[in-house]
Amino acid sequence: MKPSLRNAGQVIGSIQLTLVLSIVVPLLVISGFAIYLGFGAVERALNDRLQEDLELVARAASGPLSRAMQDKDELVVGDSLKSIFRIGRVSGASVFDKDGDRIASLGLADTDVGNSASAEQVINSGELGGAFRRVDGQSVFSHFTPLVANDGRIQGLLQITRRRSDFHELLASSRLWAVSIWSALAITVILVVVLGHYGVVGRHVSRLLSTMDALAPGHWRLDAKPSGPRELRKIYGGVRDMGERMAHAEEEIKQRVEKERQLAERLEYQEKIAMIGRVAGGVAHELGAPLNVIQGRANILARHELTAEQRRQLDDIGYQVGRMTTIIQQLLDCFRHVPDSRRPVSLDAVLANVLDRAAEDRKCRGKRLLSAGLEANARVRAEPVRLELACLNVVRNACQAALSEVMLSLHRNQGEWEVRIDDDGPGIAAENREAVFEPFYSTRPAGEGTGLGLAVVSSVLKEHGGRIEIGANDSGGCRMSLFWPVEVTT
Repeated sequence: MKPSLRNAGQVIGSIQLTLVLSIVVPLLVISGFAIYLGFGAVERALNDRLQEDLELVARAASGPLSRAMQDKDELVVGDSLKSIFRIGRVSGASVFDKDGDRIASLGLADTDVGNSASAEQVINSGELGGAFRRVDGQSVFSHFTPLVANDGRIQGLLQITRRRSDFHELLASSRLWAVSIWSALAITVILVVVLGHYGVVGRHVSRLLSTMDALAPGHWRLDAKPSGPRELRKIYGGVRDMGERMAHAEEEIKQRVEKERQLAERLEYQEKIAMIGRVAGGVAHELGAPLNVIQGRANILARHELTAEQRRQLDDIGYQVGRMTTIIQQLLDCFRHVPDSRRPVSLDAVLANVLDRAAEDRKCRGKRLLSAGLEANARVRAEPVRLELACLNVVRNACQAALSEVMLSLHRNQGEWEVRIDDDGPGIAAENREAVFEPFYSTRPAGEGTGLGLAVVSSVLKEHGGRIEIGANDSGGCRMSLFWPVEVTT
């Protein structure tokens, strides 16, 4: 069993137990106590009724027995005792004289009542009396009736006995039936409460608990439909609303964490760029003067009469000095950070200017420069010089890799403008596409590239909150996509 279902079963079981203990058990205890009191009253009434029956039997037999004793007719006495057994259900009957000596008896009876307080009281008062006592080892109810002569004298006693078990036999049977019926009723009520609770409330509560147990970060929304009584449906609605609020709160937290992460990355990047920029500026300043001196001395030497070999050496010195100057300039461009100079810029106008400058660049000579989508009114917030530098570097790289043509196009993608540069060259292998943005990394032979062009592009895009992607176009060449955030106008 899953933990959620086991926990739900425990909760449902506790509710059922509460219902049974707080409602069913008190009702059963009250009903059982009422039955107990009722049977006590019935027992007392039955005892009184049975005693009255014995009294009626004794009254009916006392007249004939009184005359028979007065006449000293033992035959009539015996017949009268026999008639008592025919009149009522008795266990024994005896006749005693006024001294307590037994004259005649049938069935279960005392042999001597001289020590009986009830018998003595009846003889002295002449009133009927009786009590439970033991006769021949058995518990019986002994009823005494005075036998009165014609002149009013008490001449003897009539004792009629009935076993105690006869008094309680019917009552015991009734008690057994009552206990059985009460037990069956108790079981039925408990089953009705338990099953009724499960059918009406329990299964819906279990379903709700299982649904709630599935709630977790990223899964706060409830899809199941509410069921059960109105109160449970309201609870479900409350849990669903809480889940919606939790989902919104979680989404807001994720967005804030992501923004804070991006801000932290940008801050770290800017601090790193600022530090490297200071180092690069110092290096450029220190190298600038020696390079100018070397270039100047080379120009002075070039004015003299030189051999072809000497002039070739001077040209090589000038080329290397120019290359070093270009590297220093690109290094400065890569790590220059000017965020405060951003302003709304027309990206389409910048791209048109990039195409004009690329057409004059020696790296793009002999290559067709095509464009598409530059008529769109593309507004971005950027530093114009850095924006143009990034786009121009990508176009120049594409010209170096292209066989015959380069296509520059502008596209709108939701909240971004995509500057797409396609060439028909060999493309860039997938395993090298991330490395090309690292400073001083180049796929060209040594001496043909500084490895800083795309590093400059990546730096500019990060400054402006954009991104760059490298892929392949339909012709198999390289496709570079520069994504610039759209300027939001108010």
